[in-house]
Amino acid sequence: MKITKSHSVYQLAFLPRLFPVNVYFVEESDSLTLIDAGMPFSTKGILKAAARIGKPIKRIVLTHAHGDHIGALDALKAALPDAKVYLSARDERLLRGDKSLDAGEAAGPVRGDVPAPGKIKTRPDVLLADGDRIGSLLAVAAPGHTPGSMSFLDTRGGALIAGDAFQTRGGVAVSGKKQPLFPFPAMATWSASTALESARRLRDLKPTLLAIGHGKMLQNPGAAMDRAIVEAERSLSAARGGAGHAANRT
Repeated sequence: MKITKSHSVYQLAFLPRLFPVNVYFVEESDSLTLIDAGMPFSTKGILKAAARIGKPIKRIVLTHAHGDHIGALDALKAALPDAKVYLSARDERLLRGDKSLDAGEAAGPVRGDVPAPGKIKTRPDVLLADGDRIGSLLAVAAPGHTPGSMSFLDTRGGALIAGDAFQTRGGVAVSGKKQPLFPFPAMATWSASTALESARRLRDLKPTLLAIGHGKMLQNPGAAMDRAIVEAERSLSAARGGAGHAANRT
């Protein structure tokens, strides 16, 4: 595990040279908010890092309900029974293994490592909606990777913890835009078009730091986010054009 600090944000990177999976601490005056729960083996490293910082983990906030972001949730809750767990109301269904879609949501299967029904025992204490506050964090709905994905903006300095709405491993990219050197976030994305809409909204927040689930944190990320959005637009347009040509041939 590698720990990198930027102001009030700590990145804990597990397997950084192989398949990087990041979780984050956001430091408050008297406590820590953990964003995401990583893989099942992440528990010990998360607890050790909190002890090293010297503040208790009072909140466990989940960006979405894929296995590499909730893997240690049950073990962490057992170790931290007083910590409140936060997850979007929409992805709470995924946490229970329910992949059904709502009316009006983009068609297509929910992809990625969604837990089997009953696998995760912990239930959220708080179901989040767009605009909710958790300490210094503003919850921002960012669907696309999953139907209920959320990002979190630290209102004190503009750091954006974006889950898998973007990636920096293999190049900065919007969720759903496949990067040959690290294609896995795109392969696990439910709706590339919805993810692109969310990426535009996150860019409008003008973050000073982009902290994501896979890859290094990015300081002053605006220009890189702009390029990634343009590339995602091109990729989506090409995919739609290809689908249109195929339909015309049938």
